[in-house]
Amino acid sequence: MPRIHLDYYVTLDVTPEASGEEIKKSYRKLALKFHPDRNQGNKEAEEKIREINAAYEILGDPETRKSYERMRFGGFGAKTDHHEDVPVETVDPGVVLEGMEKKLWEEGRLEIFRMLMKDISRVKAELVKIREATVAKLGYDKFREEIVKHYAKAVIAEFVSEEMNERKERLIDVGFQMMMSQGVDGVGGQQGYDWVRKQLVEAFDRGRLDGYCEACELLYARR
Repeated sequence: MPRIHLDYYVTLDVTPEASGEEIKKSYRKLALKFHPDRNQGNKEAEEKIREINAAYEILGDPETRKSYERMRFGGFGAKTDHHEDVPVETVDPGVVLEGMEKKLWEEGRLEIFRMLMKDISRVKAELVKIREATVAKLGYDKFREEIVKHYAKAVIAEFVSEEMNERKERLIDVGFQMMMSQGVDGVGGQQGYDWVRKQLVEAFDRGRLDGYCEACELLYARR
């Protein structure tokens, strides 16, 4: 059985060029069609409504939709004129996973960097603490990325809101489903799936740390 591409646009029966209103309209139509109350005992309808809800959770949010677009691979989700999924060529799973890790790393990096750039006073306050830690370790003041990252690991949770973590989980889910559709499953089975998801989570978290370091370095001024 050939692997197929996962495409939320196909799931919602719209094109990638669809407006937010068109996506919402199609979602409501499909949600009504496959609603459990109208399809009692229909397992296929139950699975379909889950797919529809997952797709709308991503495409219905403008920001998450933009992230989804950045995460899609070239040709990912290609469709025929009848909106059918098409098989993909066999690719190196390691290369595919590495590509997704880079995309999620970038999402995490941009998330924290942009947030901090909107609150310069907070970054400067962080730099005071980082300088203290640096001088205590080195005996002099100098921007050292390894020290900043070590400090960031201890404080990054203070900068992450519940909303940001919810967005992270949605993007990880998207990335994971893309990996499964590409046949990237680690060693296979639940252990393999857990390993793949763990790599994606760690990539996103590394991005957050790098975004924090980038913001601090940009505003760092040696005394």
